[in-house]
Amino acid sequence: MNVKIKDVAIRAGVSTTTVSRVLNGEKYVKEDLKKRVNDAIEELGYAPSHIARSLVRNKTDLIGVIVPDLTSSFYATILSSIEQTATSNGYNLLVCNINEDIDKELKYLNIFKEMRVEGIIIMHEKINEEIRGFINSLQIPVIFSSVKPMDQSFISVIVDDYTAAYDATRYLIELGHERIGFIGGDMRDITSGQNRYVGYCNALRDHGLKIIHERIRFGDYKVKSGYERMGELLKYEQWPTAVFAVSDDMAIGAVNCIIDHGMRVPEDISVMGFDGSQMTELVRPRITSMEQPIHHMGVVTVETLLQLIRGEIEQDEDIILGHRLEVRDSCRQRSM
Repeated sequence: MNVKIKDVAIRAGVSTTTVSRVLNGEKYVKEDLKKRVNDAIEELGYAPSHIARSLVRNKTDLIGVIVPDLTSSFYATILSSIEQTATSNGYNLLVCNINEDIDKELKYLNIFKEMRVEGIIIMHEKINEEIRGFINSLQIPVIFSSVKPMDQSFISVIVDDYTAAYDATRYLIELGHERIGFIGGDMRDITSGQNRYVGYCNALRDHGLKIIHERIRFGDYKVKSGYERMGELLKYEQWPTAVFAVSDDMAIGAVNCIIDHGMRVPEDISVMGFDGSQMTELVRPRITSMEQPIHHMGVVTVETLLQLIRGEIEQDEDIILGHRLEVRDSCRQRSM
């Protein structure tokens, strides 16, 4: 039997309003009434509907999250941090994995609207005009995490991707490498695509090194594309002595490719990653990486969104977190 709140009220001999007040934990309910309601709930096996309670409270405690690719170790790590922080603050997540499908994103955003989520976190920046218009029309706080869209009306929680990529490339130069390959991301992405590529190029220029286009390839941030792009770099007679991949997953793919070609990392070729995901410690050799503070980024994203939801802050400037080089085993001084 589908037990309703009015059935509980009849069994307890109280009004439905009293039952709602007990369910919502309101303080000013007499103890004897509270006991009668709780006894009736137990006897009838009543399970309050989340939607019904939300309508009564005008509060759903739901946050919608758009993730571009859950197979990525970076997104899996930051999502875990977001979930932990949201849960500790009494919120639940509706997580939607769009697999880079913009049409799917619009469908999920409509679901978020119907479910009355209180806030939305988006973890990619390739939004078209239709999606941008839809988001702007929502009366729901929206925040971007790890990326920055072209639309300046939203807060983004990010690192300085240009400077981080510049610093990663400079580190390889300081190790004595001059032939430095680059495995970049999607150039439609301002954050992880364009900014990291420009950081790499400018570091080479500033240190008197030429940009050799045969040493530059672009992938999709995944292990497979890192493997394939590294294979292309190895086809040239003067293959790079070091490679900077703009995601740890692609760096792992590059390492696997180098080993499969009978060479060693870092003795023959050094490999630098980007992100600082947990995978850098799990593979061998462990990956030297320019780390984003992934866990902290998730925490700050949720805490800032909750401030927006509570009206404690208004749309303001981006939050830029610090990056750092984590030296492990995949890079070494170049032998002369």
